[in-house]
Amino acid sequence: MITVNQRAFLDMIAHSEIGPGLLAVSDNGYNVIVGSTTAHPDLFSDYSDHPRKFVSLTSTLTSSAAGRYQLLARYFDAYKKQLGIPDFSPDSQDAIALQQIKECKAIPSIESGQFGAAVMQCAHIWASLPGAGYSQHENKMADLQAAYVAAGGSLA
Repeated sequence: MITVNQRAFLDMIAHSEIGPGLLAVSDNGYNVIVGSTTAHPDLFSDYSDHPRKFVSLTSTLTSSAAGRYQLLARYFDAYKKQLGIPDFSPDSQDAIALQQIKECKAIPSIESGQFGAAVMQCAHIWASLPGAGYSQHENKMADLQAAYVAAGGSLA
């Protein structure tokens, strides 16, 4: 069972990774391919498997990230086996993201309203989080906290 704070944290990650504009023109981000923009969304329609589309983002960066939490194909394969999930459906994407959060040991921080601590614990997973250090755009903590609160998350 996903708690209110956990759901708000998942919504915040989607807000950070996908952006509110693209969330609005997609299936709430669940069908977004990396590199999509609001003006030019690249969406997939078959949730039976990860779309496995490799996109050249720069001359040195190619990614297979897809879905609401921008999961790489290789990680999907590992989590599919580990969690016994059948597909890349919204429920499966949520289960994987929640497992990643658990592996970061961020659930106690989320549940106790320690938002900043939880974000920092998860920053190495999602490049758009502050402190990720992947040389990609990182969102501001205050903006993400506002998205988390707007999604119903509570703070300490």
